[in-house]
Amino acid sequence: QVQLVESGGGLVQAGGSLRLSCAASGSIFSINAMGWYRQAPGNQRELVAFFDTGVSGVSTKYADSVKGRFTISRDNAQNTVNLQMNSLKPEDTAVYYCAAEIIHSVYRDANVYWGQGTQVTVSS
Repeated sequence: QVQLVESGGGLVQAGGSLRLSCAASGSIFSINAMGWYRQAPGNQRELVAFFDTGVSGVSTKYADSVKGRFTISRDNAQNTVNLQMNSLKPEDTAVYYCAAEIIHSVYRDANVYWGQGTQVTVSS
């Protein structure tokens, strides 16, 4: 079993910054992908920023709405990803969820895990 623990949400004024962190712990052999989704009231959950390990190496993906404002980073030794959010807008208000695809062993058995979510509120 794997746990994802998020931290760093809160209330900020428009134009401000927040930093989210997500730490994975438990039965981890390696992490295939890890990053952040968000869900605003009445909306579907959407990808915000993600690391993905493919055949050509590690790649990052950002939602168009956050490109140039958000930066995802990772600490492999700590199994942690961070999301630096700058120039926040009221439309960034949502519950932010950490997600990860975890490889449990050399046999490549894997599962997807989700964190509990952390609220980000941007006031105008």
